[in-house]
Amino acid sequence: MRTRTFMWALAGSLLFALLAVGCQPAGAPGEEAAAPQETIKIGGMWAMTGLLQSFGINSSAVMRYAIDQINAQGGVRLRDGRMAKLEAVLYDEGCPNVEQGLAAARKAASDPVLVVIGPTCSSIAEPVFGILQKRLDDPSDPGLQLPFFTDTAIKAGLASLSPWAFRNVPSEIKMYEALFRWLKETTGYSTIGVGTEVDFAHSKSTSDGAIKPGAQKAGFTIVADEGWKLTDTDFSAQVAKMRAANPDVVALSSHPFTTCGFLREASRQGFRPKVVVILTSSITEETARGCGRELEGAIGPTSFAPINKKASEVSQTVADKYNGFVDLHSAPVYENLMLLKQVIEKAGIDGRPDTVLQDRRKIRDALAQVTEFDGLLGKIQFRTDEPREVNKPWLIVEFKGGKFQPKHIPPEYQQAIVTN
Repeated sequence: MRTRTFMWALAGSLLFALLAVGCQPAGAPGEEAAAPQETIKIGGMWAMTGLLQSFGINSSAVMRYAIDQINAQGGVRLRDGRMAKLEAVLYDEGCPNVEQGLAAARKAASDPVLVVIGPTCSSIAEPVFGILQKRLDDPSDPGLQLPFFTDTAIKAGLASLSPWAFRNVPSEIKMYEALFRWLKETTGYSTIGVGTEVDFAHSKSTSDGAIKPGAQKAGFTIVADEGWKLTDTDFSAQVAKMRAANPDVVALSSHPFTTCGFLREASRQGFRPKVVVILTSSITEETARGCGRELEGAIGPTSFAPINKKASEVSQTVADKYNGFVDLHSAPVYENLMLLKQVIEKAGIDGRPDTVLQDRRKIRDALAQVTEFDGLLGKIQFRTDEPREVNKPWLIVEFKGGKFQPKHIPPEYQQAIVTN
């Protein structure tokens, strides 16, 4: 009896629900259900795991902030006038795992992603750019047709590998050449010791192609040249040899983890060079938190510092609300996305699943026509001598009082850099 009563009650409830639904007031004549929100997918391909995951975390945080800013203003306008929101799609490049990086690029190419920002590592960017199409409009070229707009991978010349590769990174060759020239002119120091992560593409190429020749060109004599690996934790032998050579300047072409390892060991051994010059990639909050005491007084070149209202606003908001840090590598994510909004609207993309390939090509072609765009420190120009590479303002910073502060602005950028 209880079962029968329950079943009748259930049936009555269902009948009431159906009648209630059936009795909903009809919409006005011609009224349709709200159309689903249009979205344009933007890829972010960075080191999200492993020793260099902080770079991916920072870049993805800036990406979320920039996309939120764009979407809050309505998103981007498509060719037919519709507005679409941007949506981030993240890929872990697995640096230094090249096969994972190549797989991530192929996955992005198979997804309805219109452009990718990244990668983090030059050792990933080089093979990834190598599988992009080399010759536009050549049906015999099987390369991936997907624009990459790099924010981090900084090894010289990478954009030349494919017409689909663009980069918003400074020239480390010019940066270190100018830094050592300024250092020589203002201090009179004459000797230098160099420490390098020899198994990491960016560290090794910057050491051999920018730091050493830049120092020698400025008149420094290299009296010590030590190396280690990205995963090393013992730097006692390298520091001991460097200490024995007693150079005026020590230049470290290494990332935060081993930079801090070397500096802590140098402190333990009582080795205090007059100046420590660090790699662009180590001018980050990660290094500051890892070895702030030992880092005090270190200098280096960077294309980002929170020295004006906009740069400070972006830096502070990303730190407070998105749990990331803005630095030389992650700042271009913001710059790239603000430019891509303009490029997408100018290119007149359709934004439909069946127009992904055409839309990618439109974005690539429109991006190739850009000559200048806004950066957080000032105007950035695409170079004419190296297509799809940029010339962007930079400065020398010093780690002082627990943070990186402006130390010297090269004369050619004193008018370009906004410092209000």
